[in-house]
Amino acid sequence: MQTNLASWASGTDLGNEADAILRRCVHCGFCTATCPTYQVLGDELDSPRGRIYLIKQVLEGKEPTQSTQQHLDRCLTCRNCETTCPSGVEYGHLVDIGRKIVDERVERSWGDRTRRTLLRKAMLSPMFAPAMRLGQSLRGLLPQALRRKVPERRDAGPLPQVGQHARQVLMLAGCVQPAMMPTIDAATIRVLDAVGIGARFAPGAGCCGAVSFHLDAQDEAVAQMRANVDAWWPLVQDGKVEAIVMNASGCGAMVKEYAHHLRHDAAYAQKAADIVALVKDVAEIVAPHAGLLRARLPAGMRAAFHPPCTLQHWQGLQPLSEQLLADLGFELQPFADKHLCCGSAGAYSVLNPDIALELRDRKLGAIAAASPDVILSANIGCIGHLQSGTDTPVRHWVEVVDEQLRRAAQG
Repeated sequence: MQTNLASWASGTDLGNEADAILRRCVHCGFCTATCPTYQVLGDELDSPRGRIYLIKQVLEGKEPTQSTQQHLDRCLTCRNCETTCPSGVEYGHLVDIGRKIVDERVERSWGDRTRRTLLRKAMLSPMFAPAMRLGQSLRGLLPQALRRKVPERRDAGPLPQVGQHARQVLMLAGCVQPAMMPTIDAATIRVLDAVGIGARFAPGAGCCGAVSFHLDAQDEAVAQMRANVDAWWPLVQDGKVEAIVMNASGCGAMVKEYAHHLRHDAAYAQKAADIVALVKDVAEIVAPHAGLLRARLPAGMRAAFHPPCTLQHWQGLQPLSEQLLADLGFELQPFADKHLCCGSAGAYSVLNPDIALELRDRKLGAIAAASPDVILSANIGCIGHLQSGTDTPVRHWVEVVDEQLRRAAQG
């Protein structure tokens, strides 16, 4: 694609990056076939190719409008289009640039600004956990629209002493998972303990930055990235940990991009690159030990595995995760359109509920045809979003493995 950047964009870091991405696009349109919003809305401007044109026009000097902003907002950032693209267009990075530039030039309505700010601050607030516990205690009394956002609370169970293990890893507590689904972190610690790996959290590490980054606060997100690097760096530098393990694929995808987001920061660029080299999804850590765990697990369970977009399109880990689950004895059931987004996409399901719910129901309809006993996934957002539309249990796979190991240990 030929470009002619406006003077304000030409020669800048963002302009140069966008220009390089735009020039790889050959207008083929393959991306439209796998874009969830295009399938739902049928509007070319709600497809990757259409959004690329909009961003190109802005970079070439055309003033963006609220319509431009809306089309970019509707993007799920699932990156399915990147998996499909034969030219290797880094659409995800391009849409990040486009959103930042458009948001600087188009003022949102008061209501939209307020909703995004409150959502961001609520998810990152220390009051989120007590508010979630209150909501869970009153869940049966909540309106249906709100009740589907509040998961039932389950006991996280006891945690093992892990300091004796020679192998040690770090985990990221994140912002909402400990409050909404504490069983995921607890299960991860126990499963890693079962294969001889100790897992712990670094004081000072918090939200990965994804919430702020996708809610019009990219500078705030970068500050959160630096804070996490600072929290992890002493342990990484001393060689005390062999990996930083992620059990939420959304967080893992974001942290794996720290080197990209901090590449122009002289104080953090190399540290971020070193951190990224250590980031592993929990499936990557458990996979080499599948045989050891399989010997302790009961007969297989009929399951459907929903691979989050951040796992399959951002990180390319769907094959490894599914092979691990098969090696652990799960009877995985195939279903249609596994590559498509479920509609969760972080805060997207709150900001664009109509699209999100249609995508959720399409996904659940495809899964229902496989008649699984349980739906497995690898990201808290997808788990909560899918569970809100089905009576079939939706769990993180590590929770189910942990439960089976605990039952086996009890005889």
